[in-house]
Amino acid sequence: MRILSITAQKPSSTGSGVYLTELVKEFARKGHSQAVVAGVYREDQISLPAEVGFYPVYFQTEALPYPIAGMSDEMPYPSTRYCDMTEEMTEAFGKAFLEKVTEAVEALDPDLILCHHLYLLTALVREHFPDRRIYGFCHNTDIRQMEKTNLKRAYIAGQIRKLDRIFVPQKAQGDKVLEIYQADPEKLCRVGVGYNSQIFESSGEKPQDGVTRIVFAGKIAEKKGVMSLLRSLDHLKEEREDLVLYLAGGAGNVEEYQEICRLAEGCPYRVEFLGRLSQEALAKVYNLCQIFVLPSFFDALPLTVIEALACGDRVVVTDLPGIQEWLGANAPGADVRYVPLPRMENTDEPVAEDLPAFEERLARALEESIHSSTGTKADVSGISWEGISRRVLEES
Repeated sequence: MRILSITAQKPSSTGSGVYLTELVKEFARKGHSQAVVAGVYREDQISLPAEVGFYPVYFQTEALPYPIAGMSDEMPYPSTRYCDMTEEMTEAFGKAFLEKVTEAVEALDPDLILCHHLYLLTALVREHFPDRRIYGFCHNTDIRQMEKTNLKRAYIAGQIRKLDRIFVPQKAQGDKVLEIYQADPEKLCRVGVGYNSQIFESSGEKPQDGVTRIVFAGKIAEKKGVMSLLRSLDHLKEEREDLVLYLAGGAGNVEEYQEICRLAEGCPYRVEFLGRLSQEALAKVYNLCQIFVLPSFFDALPLTVIEALACGDRVVVTDLPGIQEWLGANAPGADVRYVPLPRMENTDEPVAEDLPAFEERLARALEESIHSSTGTKADVSGISWEGISRRVLEES
């Protein structure tokens, strides 16, 4: 089969980028002919199988004189918010991408086009290639954009409804897709998330030196709950030398990052900023740590949770819609503590007056995890990119 994968942003720097890249690798292993269209900077190094054709759309150029349009308001690299895009910027965006997509379609003549994010680029591709078989992947941030941003909302929803198939992580996102896009329920297919079992696996016993190591991995941003995480440490009663927090990931908003650094400096425990890590380096950190924490205010099925469980970590995570049900079915035995979210407004913004109570709940969950003696490792063997890639092709 000939498969064209499309994303408006970098194909490996975020959860959706990893999702695209891992599917491309699985399709390559199965011998399918492929090409990828993605938004990048000229200096970016893109890691795709050698036989995959790559059609870059370059931002910060004469054609697109602004940073990459990011599905999140804070990306781990310089980016443009869709809500800030003018009509001129939007027109240039569509022109640049459709030129590259057309070039890829003419060269590959794909049997199947896979578009990541149910948003502007996917809508443009659907409209301009009405006779092609096109599937769309929901990555949750597209739902957020549709709820918060007015940019071509009716146009986007109308074109998304015309997709041949829509893949969602789980039921919670499926329900939102039906509500927001008014999609045909028959077109929806739940596929979950996968992880790379060759990279993320337990390397043996955790360090036995009496130090509890906690790791967060993701964008170093307020909406990922990092500020609340740092403030929650004030409620812990561990000895200073007995706990360390690692923050792995890149920053988007400079002012936000500076505030996070200020909070870290005033923390009662050591906080280390690791920056953006390769998957191999991140797996080593997971294996060094006992606890993975993700206090995100808005997420689907975070890939990092699965990766950390595969490395033998206990997990503390916000009680995101559908996550308990999905992990219960797909990661039996997992030592996971779910922290009820604060009240939210405007989709992903916590009500300020609810944050102190949320941070106390987060601290209690961390405390319970620190002193957990279950020793049970999750069985995540049933989750794989191979299985997801097979499911996608079975729908063709």
